[in-house]
Amino acid sequence: MMKAANKSFVRSVAGKSDSSDASTESVITMSIPTILIADDSDTDRLLLEKILVQQGYQVEVASNGKEAIAQFEKCRPDIVLLDALMPVMDGFEAAMRIKAIAGEDFTPIVFLTSLDEADSLAQCLDAGGDDFLTKPYNSIILKAKLNAFMRMKDMHSTLKQQRDEIKQYNSRLITEQEVAKRIFDKVAHAGCLDAPNIKYAFSPISIFNGDVILAAMSPSGNLVVLLGDFTGHGLSAAIGAMPLAQSFYSMLEKGFGIKEILREINSKLNEILPVDVFCCALVVEFNFKDQMLHLWNGGLPDGILYRPSEGKIIKFHSTNLPLGVRSNDDFDDHLVVHDLQPDDRFIVCSDGLYEAEDEHGNMFGEERFLSVIESNQNPDHLFHEINVSINSFIGVDTLSDDISLIEIKVVNADDLQVVFPEAVSSEKLGPKDWSLYYELRRDTLKDYDPLPLMLHILMQVPFLRLSSSQIYTVIAELYSNALEHGILGLSSEQKVTPAGFAQYYLARNQKLQDLVEGKVSIALHYQGDETGGRLEVEVKDSGEGFDFEPYLKDTSSEMQKKYSGRGIYLLHSLCQSVEFFDGGSRVQAVFVWGGE
Repeated sequence: MMKAANKSFVRSVAGKSDSSDASTESVITMSIPTILIADDSDTDRLLLEKILVQQGYQVEVASNGKEAIAQFEKCRPDIVLLDALMPVMDGFEAAMRIKAIAGEDFTPIVFLTSLDEADSLAQCLDAGGDDFLTKPYNSIILKAKLNAFMRMKDMHSTLKQQRDEIKQYNSRLITEQEVAKRIFDKVAHAGCLDAPNIKYAFSPISIFNGDVILAAMSPSGNLVVLLGDFTGHGLSAAIGAMPLAQSFYSMLEKGFGIKEILREINSKLNEILPVDVFCCALVVEFNFKDQMLHLWNGGLPDGILYRPSEGKIIKFHSTNLPLGVRSNDDFDDHLVVHDLQPDDRFIVCSDGLYEAEDEHGNMFGEERFLSVIESNQNPDHLFHEINVSINSFIGVDTLSDDISLIEIKVVNADDLQVVFPEAVSSEKLGPKDWSLYYELRRDTLKDYDPLPLMLHILMQVPFLRLSSSQIYTVIAELYSNALEHGILGLSSEQKVTPAGFAQYYLARNQKLQDLVEGKVSIALHYQGDETGGRLEVEVKDSGEGFDFEPYLKDTSSEMQKKYSGRGIYLLHSLCQSVEFFDGGSRVQAVFVWGGE
């Protein structure tokens, strides 16, 4: 019954009917191991051949070392049994040549010898032998040894195959990662990292870097820099950098402040990353016009502001949790504010720099890092000195984490070159003649910034993108004037000193929370084509207005310096005209571009 069932199965697989006269058999071809015997004694060779044939091996024979080599090249046996002492060429030389021919293939060589001295037996192994058999032969021991070598040969073959598969997989993986990295770099490095006042360095431990450095100019002309350090290394660590970079650049371009950008990045990372993956980050905005910085540090080493003129080091500690750890309901977006001076250097690094070890396991540490800064004689050489110090400290093959370092030199605002998008084709000019009216009331004024929305609408006119920074500045100045002075009644004189600047914004936030009534309206009127255009911006607030006449009459450099060249003075420098109505509660500015 068993035989009938098996035969029926074979026929159905072969596609034969049961009525077929031809019988179908399943034949499995087994590879019979081949063993090469090389011995100059006919008697010993014949005896050994008979034993091996009885044990199920296919046998090839040779009478000396030279014949053994020729036979090996011809039939490539699985195992070679080689007499040590033979004419023409002895077994020692033949073994070395056979091993060379075999290359990576594992071909066991067993010496056949009547030698019993330890030195002679050791010579057999030194010549490339894997074992030896002493004459006369014991068939049981011979069979056991050959079975062991066949298992070793099979294992070697399996390991070699797995090695080759891993090598091919690794090659494909590296190729894929290199392609992905090129895409990643285009997104992550799309800003202004190549600006002359920025120096940076990466030392990744794999193709992908868990660290990310982003830098871009805001529409208001401020430089914003982000250094992020994701948990882990390589691709798994860099995977969160794509949404981080995309949010950073797109929101900054649209005019969002760093608080809004931080909240968006935190929300996105918290949503998409596993619970054990997050991003330690430091974000700093440089306002070179007002010589101020705004900073947020969540989990990175201290940001360092080095003031060469005073030999002073100012530290900005981490006071927040990393990005992606908490939801936005618990996220703290408080910014640290500090003054800047020309030629200051702001330096920040990932913790991989402090944790870098020498060959003895000693960490580079913060103390060594600060000592390099303290001993600096020329601030233009500082970045190079830090790199030399860390590279000379790190031992060979001891890099255990990604290392990133960035230095930003404080320069005059006029020395910054803002890169604008290239002019677009005249085939798509966008809307040519339109108006927009937008009104913000009490509850909206408390926690909403309308500037990104206004800029987004204006950027739908392609040619206006070339003037995005100037247009943003005009609207921002008008809206700030209406909200802070018209509605809240704050005075700009508080912002003359860094301490006054901080107090001003504390008072601003408090007054916004206590706001009972008030509204601000923004009206935009645009006319233009490919040759030029006119944008009229009118901002009106429900406040009592202010005495604007002194500002219009006194345009001296002292007065402009007092207000850092901003406010009314800045509007006049950017616009064709600026007019005040209704006691200063309504301001109309006209921005002209192109041929008009």
